[in-house]
Amino acid sequence: MKYTILTTTALVTALSTSAFAVEKADVLGTYADIAAAKYGDSLTTAQTLQAAVNALIANPSADALQAAKTAWLAARVPYQQTEVYRFGNAIVDDWEGKVNAWPLDEGLIDYVDASYGGPSDENEFAALNVVANASFTLSGREVDANEITPALLEETLQEADGVEANVATGYHAIEFLLWGQDLNGHGAGAGNRPWTDYAAGDACTNDNCDRRGEYLTAATDLLVSDLEWMTAQWAAGGAARTELNRNEDAGIAAVLTGMGSLSYGEVAGERMRLGVMLNDPEEEHSCFADNTHNDHYHDGLGVQNAYLGEYVRIDGSVVSGASLSDMVAATDASLDTEMRAKLSATMKALGRIKTTAEAGFAYDQMLERGNEAGEAVIMGGVNGFIDQTRSIERVVSALGLDQIAFEGSDSLDDPEAVFQ
Repeated sequence: MKYTILTTTALVTALSTSAFAVEKADVLGTYADIAAAKYGDSLTTAQTLQAAVNALIANPSADALQAAKTAWLAARVPYQQTEVYRFGNAIVDDWEGKVNAWPLDEGLIDYVDASYGGPSDENEFAALNVVANASFTLSGREVDANEITPALLEETLQEADGVEANVATGYHAIEFLLWGQDLNGHGAGAGNRPWTDYAAGDACTNDNCDRRGEYLTAATDLLVSDLEWMTAQWAAGGAARTELNRNEDAGIAAVLTGMGSLSYGEVAGERMRLGVMLNDPEEEHSCFADNTHNDHYHDGLGVQNAYLGEYVRIDGSVVSGASLSDMVAATDASLDTEMRAKLSATMKALGRIKTTAEAGFAYDQMLERGNEAGEAVIMGGVNGFIDQTRSIERVVSALGLDQIAFEGSDSLDDPEAVFQ
């Protein structure tokens, strides 16, 4: 499910024509090269996940399920770093809901605990359970789901009936199928789906193991094909790279729009501050796997990458080049120092969330009402993102950009509205 964003339009006027030590075209070239590398790494790790899923379905076991989980966690590392390409690049925004939409009404996909409830006024299909039903009526028409295919997921089930919570594809649908629901509330532990949910014959638990395997396979195959497509868009001659270079001034604005919008409204607001306000363990980006601490960390790292013009690939090689930092330093060296310091401070705060979670104090535990220590840890990251956004705004002014509207969030801009 994607939240409704208060501010959606990035308006760009002309970038000042003063000479920079670094050419704008070179900065945009680095930005596009890093995008190609990040989406390429996302594809490679998704293909590894695909192989692990295929192995799980072919020969189910506890070890095979754990291998698929490990591959999923690894696949998140490069992908989350691509999120900085949202907001400024329409081609990414039009596509990303297929691969990273959240939160989801998991009852659409598979069995859920009785405490989950059933259909609601907001979502009639919240408990449809496609895995258990080979046919069903959706939006007034009969659907043949005897075979669960990528096309069924993408064309029929994703945002079914126009409801954004009906997330049928992408990382989080796969996450649910690997981990199952996290029924621990604010207690310790993630989802605990048994490997026998994919077993054959009498060993099968919770019924429909073959169809569950079909769904997991279809969702993973679709993720791979979606990432193949996006990787191609950033290759030489690809549509995303071509659009970025159509107008250099607008391209630089797109870089900053992604940095500011992801930092402020999306992560600081919708993904972090809102959860603190609602004290809801479901308000975490990877709620089934308890991986939210890593999601936030790598989102922050993606913003830093975009400014510094540097990305460390999964094989350890580095993609780097002319950067926004170089451009800002040539205009206002003190501002570049400030921006770098703010980014480092945010990464330190996000690193604290990450290490705290890895030490056993999970993100959903931090969200518990009255847990002052947990709130303080999360708010350190929120405040870091907000603070660096203020410096990003100063960078916009220093480079002569006008009227870039960053994404907002009620949790930051109108907190009382969250409870209305």
